[in-house]
Amino acid sequence: MNIQTIVKIISAVFGLLGVIFLFRIIGAGDEEIKMAASMGDYGVVTPLVSIAIAILLITVAITVVFSLLNLASSSQKLKKSLLFIGLFIIVVVAAFAASSGVETPLKDGEMLSSNGSRWVEAGIRMFYILAALAIGSILFFGGKKLINK
Repeated sequence: MNIQTIVKIISAVFGLLGVIFLFRIIGAGDEEIKMAASMGDYGVVTPLVSIAIAILLITVAITVVFSLLNLASSSQKLKKSLLFIGLFIIVVVAAFAASSGVETPLKDGEMLSSNGSRWVEAGIRMFYILAALAIGSILFFGGKKLINK
């Protein structure tokens, strides 16, 4: 049995389980699910969420394994990947260093710690830095192409 057949069978099993769990949720109805959830019982929804998490974990694991196998096949690809991972880490460190954290009250009454606030601000700064780098590289290489033609 080849890998494609195995993947089709596993996909069919997950799809069938997903449909069964979905029909259980639809059959229970909104009001019953809301009432059960208000008492802390998520029994109808939990299987569908669990299968979604399982599919996500399997997908991530397969992606990581095949990416690493592909990188291991060529030292040039590995060097380039490690260079870009290092550059990304530099962006993370720079964004975190430029951020400051302040304890912030949340809507549910809890407090976001100053460290958590700093990571949120660092994530926003990383987004802006990476967006600026992407736009800059698009403009640079687009302009370079226009000049060379």
